[in-house]
Amino acid sequence: MAVPSLALVTGSAHRLGKAFALSLARMGYSIALHYHASTHEAEHTAKEILALNVDCISINVDLTVPEEINFLFSQVDATNIPLKVVVNSAAVMPVGQPQEIGLGDWDSALDLNLRAPFLISQQAARRMKNGGLIVNVSDIGAQKAWSRYPSYSVSKAGLESLTKILARALAPSIRVNAIAPGLVLPSDVVTEEQWRQLVERLPLKRAATPDEITSALEFLIKNEYITGQTIVVDGGYSLI
Repeated sequence: MAVPSLALVTGSAHRLGKAFALSLARMGYSIALHYHASTHEAEHTAKEILALNVDCISINVDLTVPEEINFLFSQVDATNIPLKVVVNSAAVMPVGQPQEIGLGDWDSALDLNLRAPFLISQQAARRMKNGGLIVNVSDIGAQKAWSRYPSYSVSKAGLESLTKILARALAPSIRVNAIAPGLVLPSDVVTEEQWRQLVERLPLKRAATPDEITSALEFLIKNEYITGQTIVVDGGYSLI
């Protein structure tokens, strides 16, 4: 019987984080399901994962507090299952032009979207003695000048740079890559009409399905000769 492996997915209560967690569970990984405020959604997602006959532990911490990241990994260690995959998916997307965005919104994006993946990767690397994979969830916005989301765009650009740095530093046993989705799930920072207009601009004229994004994760797991890369899954958004 194969020895189980653990996958940690941050922000996995809902949206893309949930899709990544379910995809890994279907591949047979035990899941460390991180969440913060979305308690009800986390409970529902954990039930879905357990229904796939894999282990799931739910961990509620605030990743903007470094000490809570230490607690997160104490819970990971308590599973006694080797950590093999980390997906840094948790993120926040403050809205505000550069001239007006407040320090709190600037720091919240940098702390959660960039500093937390760095600290999590440090901790994960200490535990991946026999190799592993770290995947940072970026955004096509990392390569765009989105003046409405300055802290978010900067944090994701930094995350792609961090991906390359960690890939070089942690090789050869640990691979580090990123996935940069385009339009997938509408958020509360755009109206329904704005979302429709964004989708219409895409060369493929539709948003991605969550499965089309998680298939990039499956590809990175199966192809062990890829590191330091950002896989763009954007329906052509980068072309406009």
